[in-house]
Amino acid sequence: MAYEPRGEHGGGGQDGTSMKARGRRPVTDYSSTVTHWLRNRVPNYKGSYNGEAERPSASYIVDMLPPAARPTNAADTIPIKHLHSSLNKIKHPINVVRWTPEGRRLLTASTSGEFTLWNGTGFNFETIMQAHDSAIRALEYSHSDDWLISGDHDGLIKYWQPNFNNVQSINAHSDPIRDLAFSPNDSKFVSASDDSTLKIFDFALGQMESKLEGHGWDAKSVDWHPTKGLLVSGSKDHLVKLWDPRTTRCLTTLHGHKSTITKVMFERVRGACLATSARDQTARVFDLRMMRDICLLKGHEKDISTLTFHPVHANLLTTGGMDGALFHYLLDSPNPPAGQPLTVAPYDSMDPSTTPAQSVWPMHRVPFAHDYAVWSLDWHPLGHILASGSNDRITRFWTRARPGDADVSQDRYHIGEAAAEAQGTWDRRGNRRQRQEEEQQEMEDEMDALVDQDATKLPAPSSLPGIPGLPLGGGSALPGLTAGLPPPPPIPGVGSSGPPPPPFPLPGLNGAPPPPLPGLDPNHPPDPAQLLEMMKKAGVPLPPPGALPPGLIPPMGAIPPPGNFPFPVPPPPMHTEENDTRRRAPLPSQEESLRQEQRQGKYTRAR
Repeated sequence: MAYEPRGEHGGGGQDGTSMKARGRRPVTDYSSTVTHWLRNRVPNYKGSYNGEAERPSASYIVDMLPPAARPTNAADTIPIKHLHSSLNKIKHPINVVRWTPEGRRLLTASTSGEFTLWNGTGFNFETIMQAHDSAIRALEYSHSDDWLISGDHDGLIKYWQPNFNNVQSINAHSDPIRDLAFSPNDSKFVSASDDSTLKIFDFALGQMESKLEGHGWDAKSVDWHPTKGLLVSGSKDHLVKLWDPRTTRCLTTLHGHKSTITKVMFERVRGACLATSARDQTARVFDLRMMRDICLLKGHEKDISTLTFHPVHANLLTTGGMDGALFHYLLDSPNPPAGQPLTVAPYDSMDPSTTPAQSVWPMHRVPFAHDYAVWSLDWHPLGHILASGSNDRITRFWTRARPGDADVSQDRYHIGEAAAEAQGTWDRRGNRRQRQEEEQQEMEDEMDALVDQDATKLPAPSSLPGIPGLPLGGGSALPGLTAGLPPPPPIPGVGSSGPPPPPFPLPGLNGAPPPPLPGLDPNHPPDPAQLLEMMKKAGVPLPPPGALPPGLIPPMGAIPPPGNFPFPVPPPPMHTEENDTRRRAPLPSQEESLRQEQRQGKYTRAR
């Protein structure tokens, strides 16, 4: 890793003012390493390399070798060091990551249907474009490096040139497309879809040639052998099938997994092995010559979501889990943990056909590589950088540790944020994720123009202090608590000989009432409309609103207050917990804009 200067340090600007130092951007540039290897390499029968060997010291960084210089030494290529995390301004989960054929850029596809290009050396943002109208589920470059095809959640496949010019679109499936793969000569490609079928298309014509049917559930992954006419597919029915693309016949079915197959992939260097991963927390490696599994990859605590082979080292396999972990396996090194027995590989047994698959544990673990599921992994064509895309909306770059890097295994991606902060290898102040999430939440609330507000509750009546569960008064009262308490006010009509006298004179009782209306029975009052007609005929002045006619005694409980005020309106029902629901009210400053939106038919339903 080198460093690219950013700004002038200690110099002056164009107008004579001093420029602020912007620090240095980390850059991973292997051109000097490759040049050093080309200068010192010799024929294989002479040792293949004549330069200085690497040693665990920072002064030997100049002697680092690219993976192509040591194809038999895969342990030095394991990507244990985090290089950079790339995040879009508008964040969406990353479904697919693919390096461009020349390795200059990384192409990522998100659930928003966007392509994003990241620089392959400085990892900075380059460009973004809207490629699909729905989530992009699959990407694949042709072997000739001249074409790119992409599939989305609506079943649409698009052709792209290297300059991202969209040439053609095909309505391939009615269900989401999960994977794509090119044939060895790029004349055909195959697609896997949730409609449980595989379809083979003629690339030049853009037409379907044949359909492969046989899976009983969604087809989740597909791959075409790099040199042979052989297809492999994995499905939600727990089965891995091998197909002949010429006759559309299923050659064989590989059993072994107990859950949904998440990824199938042929090994690219020798083409003799096939790797599969599933939601049963295991991955398996099958030998195509024996048609059986030879390695059982263990160690994951959650389901495995994806895997990838190294482009140079055939025995280096990397898996990504649903918990965001990255595990790196060396298939020829079982590496059993303490307490686990060492199993024998089928190749080394007396009867390879009946020997169970060898259990292989990871050579290196990065348990906190991502916060959520890792959806896609892809190696740089040179094999020195691994890119990972995750559901946490972040694209991360990984590489091997340089000579002298001793604290790589103590960073936050290996031991977690809390432990790394305690050891001083990570600073929490540099982590702005929480603040970004809070700002995002505020933006969403502002867009909705709604906030959560609890309904106003009536204050509970004040009660006397006491011990919960013990009543005050009676034989169970505590001594001294009831002394000096005033008696409660009497309740009208309860515990007395009669109703209490009214606080004011009523018409027809103690006051001087006007004469009653002729023909009016006080015990059987007439209808109010009929009563008004009788008052008009008798010449009696109409009472003010809310008052009773003369000679009519109001019933008990409905005594009007003095001053001829109307009867009081009964109070609203008490606000209890049964009808206490969560309400959303508009913000005070945006009430008028909310009304305008409601006139247009928006925000009319209670949330």
